[in-house]
Amino acid sequence: MRKIKTGKLIPNKKLVKIGQLAIMFDVLPSTINFYTREGLLLESGRSRGGYRLYDSEKAISILTKIENLQAKKRLSISEIKKLL
Repeated sequence: MRKIKTGKLIPNKKLVKIGQLAIMFDVLPSTINFYTREGLLLESGRSRGGYRLYDSEKAISILTKIENLQAKKRLSISEIKKLL
């Protein structure tokens, strides 16, 4: 398992739910939903219960980029869309 910014461990599973991503990045699940609606983060499928599932490696990479672009470069979501 790898550690990310918050010091939380990344699960070995390839697919993760919104809540798991939210915990890893210390954001609300609604933030993950927003990024999905805006097309920044793509879901990889659905669980049997209908939960959105995300490829953990891709999602972590994209969320890290979004976080860095917002914090360091102070870019808006529309500017980030163009870069991703």
